[in-house]
Amino acid sequence: MSASQMILLLLIGYIVFTIDKKQENFPVPVILVLCGVSLHFMPYFSSIEVTESMVYHVFLPALLFTAAYQFPAEGFRKNAGIITFLATVGIILTVALLGALIYVLSGPFVSISFLGALLIASILTPTDPVSVTSIIKSASGDMKVVEVVEGESLINDGTSIVIFSTLAGMFTGSESVSILSFFWEFLLVSLGGTLLGLALGWLMGKAVHLTHHKQYQVMLSIILAYGTFNLAEAIGVSGVLATVFAGIMLSFEYGRATREDHFREALDGFWGIAELSILSLLFLLIGVQAAKFLVFDGWGFAFIIFALALLVRFIIITTTTQLFPHWRRHISWRESVLISWSGLKGSMSVYLILSLYAQSSPGDAELIISLSFAAVLLSLGIQSLGVSPLSRKLMK
Repeated sequence: MSASQMILLLLIGYIVFTIDKKQENFPVPVILVLCGVSLHFMPYFSSIEVTESMVYHVFLPALLFTAAYQFPAEGFRKNAGIITFLATVGIILTVALLGALIYVLSGPFVSISFLGALLIASILTPTDPVSVTSIIKSASGDMKVVEVVEGESLINDGTSIVIFSTLAGMFTGSESVSILSFFWEFLLVSLGGTLLGLALGWLMGKAVHLTHHKQYQVMLSIILAYGTFNLAEAIGVSGVLATVFAGIMLSFEYGRATREDHFREALDGFWGIAELSILSLLFLLIGVQAAKFLVFDGWGFAFIIFALALLVRFIIITTTTQLFPHWRRHISWRESVLISWSGLKGSMSVYLILSLYAQSSPGDAELIISLSFAAVLLSLGIQSLGVSPLSRKLMK
């Protein structure tokens, strides 16, 4: 992507965000993706190639860190049980159930293996609420739902990558995995990334007091976001979870230090601009890249996959929240419905799709990629548009 292309994409993003200054009237990511699809048919932009490395190493660390440090530590503490369950056990159950349903119902529409169905399910499990949380806040004011949706989306990305990597390795024939080795790798990657993130976040929380020059403190936050991510990936643990927990630990640390209020103001100023810029580029590029895979005959089944993903998520969230007395008292069935609906698919799902595209031979995974892209776009469009009316109706 050239510098001029990037500037023009940022300009389009600026215009879209400016139209809805408070991001309350329509879901900005949907508009950006549709703009991106349109740009694909313009020769100047059609040459842009979006890689999984670009999404994973350039865009995700900043988005994850921004969401994590802004996430209130108290909100995570209050909802730690349900967030952790949904982002770990809930993800595994979702992949198994959704994959089985996709395989069983695929017969009349497409020819797909059980492993391919599980692969699609693993792509569609990570959630990416993006701007829907601001819509929920304005429509219902229910911070509990916002905290659960945001907290789950932060942690389940790491779980999803482990599950996807295992299934993709089996699909492409690069590795064979046993149940025992899967759970061992899952624990190693997840716990390793979590512990590394907590340690580095704590260290930065202490180091920030060494200087009161806010520009240097913001520089340190950039080093923390990208340094934690890349260090974790280099030693073989989850860069996603490391970055997330570094941000959460930083939030906790400076939440206790009132004398560093100016640091948070500087941090919000820088990362607020960075987040909007990255979101603009990312969702426009998603549209540009997805367009080439969207001309296929499986749109009817893609819609069924989207509906199944929503249904399975609702079943698992409602069942688990109503099964345990503590969670049943804490989260009503109405809130369960809203949490289920707010689990949009987005940047992480796109990274997994691009990763599969890079790993597989030409044609081997083309149907899976097209079905997954279509389901992601349906999720972004339909769920985003439904968040505001649903939250107003349920939380009335």
